[in-house]
Amino acid sequence: MAGQLSDLGVEQNGALLVHASMRAVGSVSGGVRAVVAALRDALGGHGTVVVPAFTPENSDTSPHYLDRVRGLSDRARAAVRASMPPFDPATSAAPSMGRLAEAVRLTEGAVRSDHPQTSFAALGPSARKLMARHRPDCHLGEDSPLARLYDLRAHVLLLGTGFDTCTAFHLGEYRVAAPPRRTYRCVVTAGGRRQWWEYEDVALDDSDFATLGADFARSDNGAAVRTGPVGSSTSRLFRFTDAVDFAARRLPSHRGRVPVQTLCPAHG
Repeated sequence: MAGQLSDLGVEQNGALLVHASMRAVGSVSGGVRAVVAALRDALGGHGTVVVPAFTPENSDTSPHYLDRVRGLSDRARAAVRASMPPFDPATSAAPSMGRLAEAVRLTEGAVRSDHPQTSFAALGPSARKLMARHRPDCHLGEDSPLARLYDLRAHVLLLGTGFDTCTAFHLGEYRVAAPPRRTYRCVVTAGGRRQWWEYEDVALDDSDFATLGADFARSDNGAAVRTGPVGSSTSRLFRFTDAVDFAARRLPSHRGRVPVQTLCPAHG
């Protein structure tokens, strides 16, 4: 598998943001930990792997919560809110991010950023630098690991997933003129006590990312995106900067002709 990743174009000693579907990758001897090892092997001793470790489960403004409480009484909704644990970067699981992301997060030496809803986890020599200073009122913008991945000219690997999972496009949302904003709310710990925290940030929306990604893959006669097999999956590799810059250019006109939602299922 490390050979397949290298053939796809994963660079030694680089930084790699990975979105993965283990179901698409298929059966692997050694399971998900072997896939993590293959990624690190392909990156070499000075490479860093990064994964999303988002936690929409601790927010009452997320689609995850709205789906959970739909049809419940006011009392039942209040009970759900009361049971939601505050975010803890050391212990909060990220079950909606998939098995590979959780395996990276739980690997000894992994570093996690501090955002209470859209944290990332990283393994490798650049992990601490990439995860540092993730401002709590900036999901995926200039004060998040995405901006530092951009500066490092990292790559994005869609390991058996589609462009609908491509968080690099979210940084493009921040880089359009006057992006729409909305209010978010989640459970945090402050002063040793559990409390709700409300803040405003860019209105994240991934409902058109699959279409945007298809346009991106066709741009420059397809030269920006490399496609190949990894395990049983068809995977894609591309430069982080290329994806962000394409999104920032295309989103204004793209969303002028495609109806979009105002909530991103992975955030909220």
